[in-house]
Amino acid sequence: MRWGLIGASTIAAEHVIGALRAAGQEVAALHSGDPTRARDYAATHAIPAVHDRLDDLLADPMLAAVYISSTNEKHRDQALAAIAAGKHVLCEKPLAMTVAEAAAMVRAAESAGLVFATNHHLRCSGSHRAVRDLIRAGRIGRVLSLRLFHAVHLPPHLQGWRINDPSAGGGVIPDITVHDADVARFLLGEDPVSVVAQMGTSGLGQGVEDSAMSVWTMPSGAMILAHESFTHPFAGSGLEVHGDKGSIFARGVMTQQPVGEVDLVTAAGREVVAYASHNLYVQAITDFLAAVQGKGQPAATGWDGVASLAVALAVRQAAETGTRQHVDYGRAA
Repeated sequence: MRWGLIGASTIAAEHVIGALRAAGQEVAALHSGDPTRARDYAATHAIPAVHDRLDDLLADPMLAAVYISSTNEKHRDQALAAIAAGKHVLCEKPLAMTVAEAAAMVRAAESAGLVFATNHHLRCSGSHRAVRDLIRAGRIGRVLSLRLFHAVHLPPHLQGWRINDPSAGGGVIPDITVHDADVARFLLGEDPVSVVAQMGTSGLGQGVEDSAMSVWTMPSGAMILAHESFTHPFAGSGLEVHGDKGSIFARGVMTQQPVGEVDLVTAAGREVVAYASHNLYVQAITDFLAAVQGKGQPAATGWDGVASLAVALAVRQAAETGTRQHVDYGRAA
């Protein structure tokens, strides 16, 4: 298919453009709110067409799909315009600024018969899929708790609006907590019910939180502890899943690369778990293309994106108010 990029982003440059091409796709056009940046970006990445107006990109009848990686507050309007133009949509997380906006995007795509996916890359990882398979196979018994530690140091070239601009959707909660919410849902197959949380600002930026900790309750009774930060250069990342018959320790797996170590510990001892080392973004594109062909669903659907956003927003509200918040998934709308 021929794709249009909406947003001249770092994630597209470092991961998605290459994944699209590796999957046999053509990156044919780009739109960005900064025309000068767009032309330099297109020249660097060999994108043949640049459109200053989004409508001009979407008017191209040969473009079948778009990848949206603009700042968060733009996603809703850009996705709705793409859907109205008949394009399949792969959108970065968080899908929108509110659950209602995100749900409206997904419903619009459903009504139009188009594929709408959220680019939650971690569920495309071989390590995360191996952990999910162990849980499903009953290797650790009944899950009692999940610990997610995703505290990193945000590199300077990614800071900008993420640490300074709440109106653009900045902050560690919409940037990383949404990922951890999706990981929890993917691994355990259930949605968090309520959350308690605390967040803080270290001075890295202004106006948004750069660290958060939260505890989530699950319908099964399992407890989840999540820690996200932009300010921890040496903390490492990973996850632990503890059950009544064993535990899984996955270190260094909360990343865009197919790296890290996974161990299973049971009464029989410690076992190193092998996993597939494929490119996460190529897997996401491959699953998206299969969905377009009517062969299954994207790795993360639009509704997965709605759910992860709902959890993240509940975490932020719990931290702001100091009270337990029930997660509103907007499903009654």
